[in-house]
Amino acid sequence: MIIRPERQGDEAAIARVTEDAFRNVDYSDKTEHLIVERLRRAGALTVSLVAEDSEGIIGHIGFSPVTLTSGETGWFCLAPLSVTPERQGQGVGSRLVRDGLAVLERLNASGAVVAGDPDYYGRFGFRHVEGVNAEGIPDEYFTVLRLHGGTPSGIVGFHPGFDGDNA
Repeated sequence: MIIRPERQGDEAAIARVTEDAFRNVDYSDKTEHLIVERLRRAGALTVSLVAEDSEGIIGHIGFSPVTLTSGETGWFCLAPLSVTPERQGQGVGSRLVRDGLAVLERLNASGAVVAGDPDYYGRFGFRHVEGVNAEGIPDEYFTVLRLHGGTPSGIVGFHPGFDGDNA
């Protein structure tokens, strides 16, 4: 398995992997593949990596810029992380997260936020930070990883593509 940047022509495979990954997830509204498409169209996928094996693309991770009401810059949202169901639990997602965070490090990003399982993302250093939250996301599922600079504060704003806007 290799991890590589998304390239032209990967779009359909990424959409398929993302749809498959979230198909049986109770909390999903089944639009994650559309989020990726909207972020890509808006030029807001700062980091977009795929996991590929001899069968083709089996995973994807995206990072897009976020805003903070405190005005801090250089922060990104990890979302979505998708792995085909038959490859989940085999380390594909972990490789994508680690490699994606390494790219953010090289870009000198301040850090990343994620809404998801705190036990899973805690393995990569994500922690709940008091005073950093996002509307509609329970605090215990919203975690932060600081890469460079200080600890952020404020309410996180996501790209409009997460809400279905075509921005």
